[in-house]
Amino acid sequence: MDIVGFKMKLHPGLQDEYKKRHDEIWSDLSDLLAVYGIRDYSIFHDPETDILFAVHRKTDGNRLADLHKEPLMQRWWQHMGDVMDTNPDGSPVQKPLFLVFRME
Repeated sequence: MDIVGFKMKLHPGLQDEYKKRHDEIWSDLSDLLAVYGIRDYSIFHDPETDILFAVHRKTDGNRLADLHKEPLMQRWWQHMGDVMDTNPDGSPVQKPLFLVFRME
């Protein structure tokens, strides 16, 4: 299993709303992410910069490259689009981060 890290940008002052929406994440979306190979997913917020740091593991044989085609995923992006920076297709703007150290 590989570990993936990336950052996103939250709109200022919306950290409580962002957290609320994730506290109420749709169960079918959690199931979908698991089917596509996402495990152990966490998101952290830096209140000084409103940067969101996300990290998850992806299973061998994952299908993450096709996740954007799922209508449920697209609905989630629409649901989150007013609280964070997004691309023209509605997906969150994600900047990859590169692992430089890990201790297990």
